[in-house]
Amino acid sequence: MKRPDGTPRAGKSAAPLRDFSQSLPMLLLRSHQAVMAEFRPILREHGITETQWRVLRALTTAESLRASQLAALTLVSGPSLTRILKALEQRRLISRRAEADDQRAARIAISAAGRRLIATVAPHSEARYRAIGERIGADRMDQLYALLGELPERLRRVKGAR
Repeated sequence: MKRPDGTPRAGKSAAPLRDFSQSLPMLLLRSHQAVMAEFRPILREHGITETQWRVLRALTTAESLRASQLAALTLVSGPSLTRILKALEQRRLISRRAEADDQRAARIAISAAGRRLIATVAPHSEARYRAIGERIGADRMDQLYALLGELPERLRRVKGAR
């Protein structure tokens, strides 16, 4: 803590703050924005938001999912997911059905129309991935996938060991 004149208070050693250019959260956010700038035009052209696309893509990984599973997979909050599911359901891109053993819980699945949308967008999306890979290089792209893939697990492991 510093005094009003800017000098450190006695007994308190102020650790220097890393340079803003080395802020991991900011670097990851900037990277996210740069990558999404490549994909936004495709999604906009097909009338779908980034988050809606994320939800539809997650739904292609299973026959159906509970909302809680979908929220965990997509990192979308419950209230936001509720709104997104409503919009996707209105467009008939998903379907909901009550679970057999728990009528309060719903299973969410991508519909045939949703699969057609995925199939329409997929070639454009994959072309963007190829273009990004060409600019970055295949080896660096593989490294990036590996590092980003292991980061959450490594951080969880260290946090749990404390």
